[in-house]
Amino acid sequence: MIPGFQAIVEERIKKAQQEGAFDNLEGNGKPLNLEDLNLPEECRMAYKILKNAGFLPPELELKKDIQNTRNLLSACSLDSAQRPEIQKKLNYLLTKLSTLRGGRTLSFSALEAYRENVIKKIS
Repeated sequence: MIPGFQAIVEERIKKAQQEGAFDNLEGNGKPLNLEDLNLPEECRMAYKILKNAGFLPPELELKKDIQNTRNLLSACSLDSAQRPEIQKKLNYLLTKLSTLRGGRTLSFSALEAYRENVIKKIS
């Protein structure tokens, strides 16, 4: 954006705020819905349109199932008899997602190792 233009835009936004132009916007005073922020910015609008129409693309539906299964796995105790079955389901879903993306297969353990390495680097 051109520096002078940016200053004009900022000035007009501040003036509109002072005049109360934004006071009656939908969602004013309500918490933000952060559900869509897990998606890349360029995909959010398309996702919202599809979601409002009651449709999710297969990949997003699969990602939702994967997240739910991960949550279930993390809530499951380490010595639970159900843990291997949940792990198997998660591996299946990850393989299915990989297939949708072009056949690159990653096991759950490889993804977990990658996740832990990323967390170590960020910390």
